[in-house]
Amino acid sequence: MALIDLAEATYPEVAALQKQRVIPVLPVGAVEAHGPHLPLTTDVIIARAMVRGAVESLGAANIDVLMLPALAYTAAPFAHGFSGTFSVSPETVTRLIVDISHSLKHHGFTHLAIANGHLDPAHIGSIYEAKKQAAVQIIYPDVTRKPWALRLSDEFKSGACHAGQYEGSIIMAERPDLVRDSIRKTLVENPQSLSVAIRTGKTSFEDAGGPNAYFGNPAGASVTEGHETIAALGGILAEAILSAFESERLTEDDTD
Repeated sequence: MALIDLAEATYPEVAALQKQRVIPVLPVGAVEAHGPHLPLTTDVIIARAMVRGAVESLGAANIDVLMLPALAYTAAPFAHGFSGTFSVSPETVTRLIVDISHSLKHHGFTHLAIANGHLDPAHIGSIYEAKKQAAVQIIYPDVTRKPWALRLSDEFKSGACHAGQYEGSIIMAERPDLVRDSIRKTLVENPQSLSVAIRTGKTSFEDAGGPNAYFGNPAGASVTEGHETIAALGGILAEAILSAFESERLTEDDTD
């Protein structure tokens, strides 16, 4: 069982990896407003936590994880009206993921898993487009869709989950030093559902009913829930990777 952080590795160490038993994973987030109480890179922290949460399950299957440096700049149009948010075009995101896949193929890898913590529909669309164009097989468990969404919290499933109890709990568990807790405890619950707003054509947090860039119940967040959610996210990522590897193995057996 191993988690190899590519950013901290040397090139001979990467060259020595047994590529067939290593899964490169790209944590993907955003730099965008997460209420007045959570850091702008909340989604990146969540994505990296998701990767670490998958390591034990993958290790039991003799698969090591190569965690790539996170992709933080992405499409974030819903939060564009708030200071500190950086939004790039979905086409740029797609092109970057595809280019990363070509580098991985050049170095002998056959897969790329994506651990995504950013739920803006424009961003998610860019990942699906990258899957079509990638030079390696992309494994992407989309937590906004079944069956994965059903394994997450009630707040997440309600759609009122940006910088609320769901995300706040994860950051409290992972980086409590970055939570403005005195502010978090004073925030009134915002039950407006982002998923409903998206379906009705809203295109910004403000139009969706989030004038302070949060949805859900920040004051209800807890470290305990954060650890539980990280375990659930890690389980989702590990299961998607193992399923892809098993499907590939069965295909190879059928052609023998």
